[in-house]
Order: sequence, then structure tokens, then C-alpha cells
Amino acid sequence: MKNYFSKSKDEIFKEFQVTEDGLTTAEAQERIKKYGKNQLNEDEKVSNLVVFLSQFKDFLVIILIIASIISAVSGNIESTIVILVVIIINAILGTIQHIKAEESIKSLKNLSSPKTKVLRDGEKRELSSEEIVPGDIIFIEAGDLVPVDGRVIDSFSLLVNESSLTGESEGIEKKSDVIMADNLALGDQKNMIFSGSLVSYGRGVVLVTSTGMNTELGKIAKLLKDTKEKTTPLQVSLDNFGKKLSIGIIVLCGLIFMINLFHGVNVLDSLMFAVALAVAAIPEALSSIVTIVLAIGTQKLSKENAIIKNLKSVEALGCVGVICSDKTGTLTQNKMTVKKVYVNGRVLDENGLDSKRETEDLILKESILCNDATNEVGDPTEIALINLAEKYQFSYKELKQKYPRISEIPFDSDRKLMSTLHNIDGKIIMFTKGALDSLLPRTKSIMHGNEIREINAKDIKEIENINTMFAETGLRVLTYAYKILDSEKEIGLEDETGYIFIGLIGMIDPPRLESKEAVEKCIMAGIKPVMITGDHKVTARTIAKEIGIYRDGDNVLEGIDVEKMSDEELREKVAQTSVYARVSPEHKIRIVTAWQSLGKICAMTGDGVNDAPALKRADIGIAMGITGTEVSKDAASMILADDNFSTIVKAITTGRNIYANIKNSIRFLLSGNTAAILAVIYASFAGLPVIFAPVHLLFINLLTDSLPAIAIGMEPSQGEVLKDKPRDPKEPILTKSLSMRILGEGFIIATCVIIGFYFGFGSMKDALKGSTMAFAVLCLARLFHGFNCRGNSSIFGLGLMSNPFSLIAFGIGFVLLNGVLMLTSLHSIFEVASLGTNDLILIYVLAFIPTLIIQVLKYIKYGR
Repeated sequence: MKNYFSKSKDEIFKEFQVTEDGLTTAEAQERIKKYGKNQLNEDEKVSNLVVFLSQFKDFLVIILIIASIISAVSGNIESTIVILVVIIINAILGTIQHIKAEESIKSLKNLSSPKTKVLRDGEKRELSSEEIVPGDIIFIEAGDLVPVDGRVIDSFSLLVNESSLTGESEGIEKKSDVIMADNLALGDQKNMIFSGSLVSYGRGVVLVTSTGMNTELGKIAKLLKDTKEKTTPLQVSLDNFGKKLSIGIIVLCGLIFMINLFHGVNVLDSLMFAVALAVAAIPEALSSIVTIVLAIGTQKLSKENAIIKNLKSVEALGCVGVICSDKTGTLTQNKMTVKKVYVNGRVLDENGLDSKRETEDLILKESILCNDATNEVGDPTEIALINLAEKYQFSYKELKQKYPRISEIPFDSDRKLMSTLHNIDGKIIMFTKGALDSLLPRTKSIMHGNEIREINAKDIKEIENINTMFAETGLRVLTYAYKILDSEKEIGLEDETGYIFIGLIGMIDPPRLESKEAVEKCIMAGIKPVMITGDHKVTARTIAKEIGIYRDGDNVLEGIDVEKMSDEELREKVAQTSVYARVSPEHKIRIVTAWQSLGKICAMTGDGVNDAPALKRADIGIAMGITGTEVSKDAASMILADDNFSTIVKAITTGRNIYANIKNSIRFLLSGNTAAILAVIYASFAGLPVIFAPVHLLFINLLTDSLPAIAIGMEPSQGEVLKDKPRDPKEPILTKSLSMRILGEGFIIATCVIIGFYFGFGSMKDALKGSTMAFAVLCLARLFHGFNCRGNSSIFGLGLMSNPFSLIAFGIGFVLLNGVLMLTSLHSIFEVASLGTNDLILIYVLAFIPTLIIQVLKYIKYGR
């Protein structure tokens, strides 16, 4: 890094070969060719075709493709077509969701300043920020987002907020003076400005030193490529589930193939039987259904101001055990607010002032007049003071016009004071506000009511005690004073003495109203909320205690404490620490890593460029949609459109519910498939004809099963999900208890299916009718089973109408099945026989029996 901060104005101009008139248009064009446009490089976007093809990498999908090839070779073209159609539909769904997520993120990328004032050819012009080049002279003022790195040439009370880079929430005063040093941290380079920072107030002239990827912001963007993203728990679970299921299916199909050959069945028929078993075992629609359920979840979350970039991140929210949250704007309102005022020897809250009293009238006038902000643009502290005065009907515009500023001494971080001069109703008054330790020693009098008297030791002691009390409750304190001059003049530093003390004002960025409730829900859900902020320790602890994050006995660590600890020491401390103050980006990564080493799924919020590596490192990186930088949004897996902590809790609730619904959908699909497998195995060992044609199983798995499974995925939350502890990310989807339930329910359905086959097969040995009866019983039993899999409770507890989608899914499946059975034109396509009325009634009865048994058992176990 070149130390531009240690070079004089003349040296900088010489190095960049630029004059006081700025670059010429021709020079700027040459430099764009050399340095490129002023923009961050984006990773090359994956084409939609590549995204589409990537959907076919799943092992279960590969098995299905092999099954379709075998079906084609053996002449079952219908089966081949149906299998390929469902695979393609699934790939299309996954691709569409990827494109929609990309569009949502693209719509948020509106963070760079579109126009910048530049000196070109000796004239001030407004150009696109992309056209700025090193050597340009630009002009910045309050409200501007800095588009480049640059050396400050002239500063007029220039205050810049660099929190997006440094995490420091307070503005930094910028000067043009040379800083004689070899190396300095960004926050100490007070004659430099950096891309992505915000001008709080004042104005400045800057010579551009770096653009695009050569800026400090660009360097962090490069670092992101070295940070590995974590795989979500659902990805791990589904991958493991898919591999185990695939191996099981291959072994089972091979075994059945050998048994059939042993029984004398020819090779092609044995192969087709094995294919039928593979089709029965593979939940063809599972990948589509998981995608659809997650997509529905993302749509729901987007309405709740949470934009999901990666579908599988939705479910990962349900495993979150720790939320490391930024303070400013996420837990707080990102709006400084006056809370306490010390005036006339009394401490008042912000609503307790009386503007008719002279002292309080004066303190409210000074809040507007000795102020460089407007009520919309400027330093948050100064905006808070204007808001206080306007609460008492003091108009910002009217007061500024009535008592214009005659002269001023801008705020200076060394003296920690700001002074302005005004003619107020014939009196020449100099207002000064600033830090107590700077202003109190310059004070000789105190105003108390209508009386002005000499300040004494008792007064000073009381003022210092009040200041300490305010500071210990996390308030930022400003001291107000004034003096009367003989005449209007240009005030100087020598005038900042002999003041009359007016009072103290204490302010804070207050918690969001909903933050406390959200934190309570986190704790109830077994989630540890942690505050990580660049603010001071006292302020951070005060806010954390108010909203319930900090509890008596918890640790509060500063960045310097984390710096001194080894990784092992931090791991021992991290579980008892609820607040981290004055931290750097490196500390954030270490804190997240420490939690992960304890086996916790960790969510991390952030808005600055400096947060991006930690966001990428976290299991769930959560960027701010309003205040977040483009780099932080790119690194995150979720974006909060409202920058609100309570939205994270809503997202976790939705994530937990989605996982429960996915698990119930898997239970529904696998218990039905288990029934088909058991029936096929029974037929094989009993020497019966093929009990199902492959097209039967595809019809069930792809048409009548898909809608009930999706309906289960849309089951509303029962309101109890936050009372459970976070799910262990290592827990498999198929737990022992779920596997036993799937096997038991599959056995009950299979028993009724086999009974149906025997009724159809009968004494006439009618294999086609037996197969038709078995197919119909299995299909309808699985449609009824959709109601069983909506949750643990019986249908009386869940409510039949609470999920109308399940009724619609059942109705559509019932109509499709009866269409196949009753329309003779479809019989040859679906390989079914004609049935009589008694046969249909028997099918309905046999299909309903498993649901009746399961509902009775549920009612006994769970009641209503």
C-alpha cells in the first residue's frame, strides 16, 4: 500500500501528473484504458444452461436415467417418457428458482453513487462514478457515498463514516494535513477517504488515488474468494440420505434379479422386475418436492423481508444455535435519540422540557443553530438534536433563517468543540457544544432558571457526576454553553473561553421496539444471541442488557481482549460471552469459528465490506438490505430487506417449520414406497406374477404422490417450533424412530395391497386384474396417507381444514385414479383391467383401512 497520507499536496499532484485544473478529457480516456472502469469485478455468472445441467448430478436422478434406458431397451416407451419428463421438470424447477434468486439480489445492488462531481478540463462536471480515474479531482459533500479511494486536498468540516470498512460507527473528521508515519491503520489515515464510506457532513476536495478493484473495498472483495462457504445441514443430510438409499436400492434390485433368475424367469423379465422395484423404491418426486417446498418458503420469507440467495439455506436457519448480530441498525433503530437532559439542576427525560423557561429555550435553540446537519442529512448525533428541538415546535428552517450563522469555528477532534455566532433578538450570542472535559474548564458561569451566577466547585462536581451517570448508562453526552459578545465579528479559537454553562444532553441509538421480544424468542428456542459491534463497551452492554442479550454473569469482551487470546482460550470463553465491543473483521471470523468448533450452526449479520469474510465463513451469513454494501450482500446467504433482528427470528421459525414439513413429506413418500417394495418382494418370494407394472409405480410416484407431498410441505406452523432446541445438524433425516414409523406404516399399507391383489387374482389366476386391484389400493391408500403425514397429531388435533391444499391434492389424485380405472381408452396405456362396482367399493375400503388404523393409534398416543 502506497503511503499517500505521508505525501504533501504538491507531491501527490506530481505523482499523478495532474494540475489544479484537473485532468483533461483525453487524459481521462487514456487512464480508463490503463486502469479500467471504477467498478468491482464480479465473478463470471454461471449460464442458465450450466445451472440446468447441474440439476442432473444427483445420484438418484442418475439411477432413474439408467432405469429409463432399460425401459426403452425392453420396449416400455411409456415408462421411459414419464421418467424423463419428471426428471426434466425437476431440473426446470431448480433452474427457475436459481434465476429468481439472482434477480432478487440484482434488484438490491443499488449501493454505488451513480453520479460524482469531477473537475475535468478546468470545469466542475457531474459524471458517472464508473468514469472516475486515478488523478481525477472530485468534490464530496454531506450525503455522498464515496466512490473511490483518495487523498483529501481541502477539508471544510468534512466528517466521514467509514463503518462499512472499519466497523467504527462514529464519523471520522478528515483533514488535508500530511501525516508523517510509515504505516497506519485505515481508521487512522485521517487525510484519506475510502470507497464505500459515507460523508456525514461538511465537504471536501479529493484527489483520486485508487479506483475499482485497487481500492480498499476491492481488496476485501478479492479476499472473499479465499474464504470457503459452508455446506448447509440439509445439503449434507440429503446427500447422505441419497447415497444410502441408492446403495440400498442397488443391492435390493440385484438380489431380486438373482432370485427371479433362480425361479426360472427369463433375463429380460427379471430385469424389468428389478427396474419396477427401483422405480418403486426411488422417491422420484423427492428432489422436486424439496425444491418446491423450499421455493415456497423463500417466497414466504421474502414477504417477511428476508431474501434467500440459496434455497437450501432456508432449512439451515432451523439449525441455527447462535446468532452473532451487529448492534447498529439491526438491534437498534440506527437513529440517535436524545433520552436525558440535565438543565437547571434537574435531570429530565426528552419529553420533560418546558420551552417557556429561558434555559430550556436556549438549549433547544442551540440544538438547531450550533449544528451542521439538517433533519434528514448529517451526523446522526446532530440530527438527534434537531429532532429534539422540533419536538417542541422549533422549526429548523425558520430558526436558521431568523438567526443566520454569522461566523463559526468547525468541530475539531483535538479540541472536541464546535462554535457558531448568531444575532438573537439584538444579542450577539456564541453557542458552543462539545465534550465535557474540553468545555467545562472553559466555563466561568452557570445558568439556573433566569439566574446567571459564577460556577463553583459544588456545581462542577454535580455536573461531572451527572456526566458519569449518563455515560455509564450508555448515553453519548454533549455539553452546552454560550457567551455574549460585544459585536459581530469573525470568531477564533481565542474566543472559546469564559462560557456560561447551560446543560448536558445524553443520547443513544435506542433498541428497536421488537428486538426485546425477538431476543426472548431466541432464548426460548435454545438460540444464543450475541452482540458484536464496533461501538464502545459501555454502550454495547447497556443496549444488550436492555433487550435481554446480556445477563448478569455474562462476559463482555473487547477486540483487544480477543486479540490476546489463543484460539483455545477463545473457545473456552465464547459460550459465556454475550457482547463483543470494538472488534475488527479478523475477530469476527475467529468468534464465528470458535462457535463452529463447539458444533454450533452459527448465523452472522453484517453490513460492511469488513463483515464480508465473516459472513461467508458463517453457516448463515445475513447481510443488511438497506445499509449493507454490495460486497457484504454477495458474501451472504440471506439478505434482510428491513435490517431488522426480529426478521431473523421469523426466518428461523419458518426454517424450522420447513424442515419439519420436508421430513413429513419424506415420511409420506418413503412409507408409500416401502409399501410398494414390500408388496413386490412378497410377490417375488411367493412366486406370484409381477404385482405392479412400472407405469403403475410411475403414475403413483409422479402424479398422485407429488401433490399430497407438496401439500404436506405447505402445512402451517403449529406455533410450537420455537419451543424446541435447535436441531443437531449431524442428525440424519432418517432417524431411528422415523425409520420405524415408515416401516410400520408401509407394512400396514402393503398388507391391504396384497389382499387387494389376491381378490383380483382370484381363482381365475387373472394377473392383470390382480395387478390392477393392487395398483388401485396402493394409489388410493397413499392418497389417504397424506392426511396422516401432515404432523404428529391426529387429524382432529391438526384440523381437516387447516391445510386446504391437502384436501385439494387428495381430490385431484382421487379423480386421476378413477379416470384411469373407469376410462377404457386409458386402460392399455396404464396396463389396467376393467373393474366392476364391487371391485371399486373393495378398493375404497381396503385403501381407507391403513389410515383408520394409523389415526386411531395417533389419537391414543397424542389425543386431540
